Amino acid sequence: MQDNNYNWVHKDLLDVTQLSREDVICILDIAKSFDEINRRPVKKAPTLKGKTVVLFFAENSTRTKTSFDVAGKRLSADTFALSTSGSSINKGETLKDTGLTLEAMHPDIIVIRHQSSGAAQFLAERLSCGVVNAGDGWHAHPTQALLDCYALREAWNGDFAGKTLRILGDIAHSRVARSNVHLLRLMGVNVRLCAPRTLLPAGVGHWPCEIENDLDRACRDVDAVMCLRLQLERQQAGLLPDLSEYARRYCLDHKHLRLALPGARVLHPGPMNRGLEIADAVADDPNCLVLRQVAAGVAVRMAVLYLLGMHGGCNAED
Repeated sequence: MQDNNYNWVHKDLLDVTQLSREDVICILDIAKSFDEINRRPVKKAPTLKGKTVVLFFAENSTRTKTSFDVAGKRLSADTFALSTSGSSINKGETLKDTGLTLEAMHPDIIVIRHQSSGAAQFLAERLSCGVVNAGDGWHAHPTQALLDCYALREAWNGDFAGKTLRILGDIAHSRVARSNVHLLRLMGVNVRLCAPRTLLPAGVGHWPCEIENDLDRACRDVDAVMCLRLQLERQQAGLLPDLSEYARRYCLDHKHLRLALPGARVLHPGPMNRGLEIADAVADDPNCLVLRQVAAGVAVRMAVLYLLGMHGGCNAED
């Protein structure tokens, strides 16, 4: 499953910035082997039997939480889910004390999603078990970027060189955008951005990306477009004058894709707001990879749990 000359050295997975290109290829290659298991009638491997994975989700999630749960169970790990609504955080307990309480039960891995940027690193620095960042505030979402990379590698037959991807939408509030910009550039993809000026993050001019505000121009000659969810729950009032105006200017439709290269792929991390971020016809098009992203998410998260469960731990480095 792994190259005998390769050594995974990470105790935690907190951000794609900690990964080398070799790390990424290792994760994607292992995910491919697990993807094959997921297509079998019996979708089970004994790899993590006896290991315990805690899913600590302080924010709502369907795809990521379920995906990690399925990933752990298919590797025969014991998985336990904890949400803020059912935890002592609602009684005033700090994140530190919640983490230490969970560690006292001797889990092997804690998967955390939290509304505060840096929450996963905060725990990782205080716990001896492995920690996986399942999304922290606006900061990072490493496994989402990895599964996007997996889906694109599959669609592009393993060749990232010379490819161009445009990220479209609410970039200011998107941990998905931040993680994908770094990871896809690491793999050799030319990443470009498109958003209204009010939905571009501070300092974006220093990002290694071309920025465009017009969607027609943004779609010209690209190999793929990644739409982002409009994160109204994170936005301040006044960033968008009107949702219908946003949809008119930034909802991805086939008229835009006709300006892209033939066979251009479309991605979306979900949940999709059809008619606002992406047109129905595009979301249902065979070149849309949304459901393939979901399937890839299980395989990639199996790979991450495998690497941390079998090769991570207290002796690994961050």
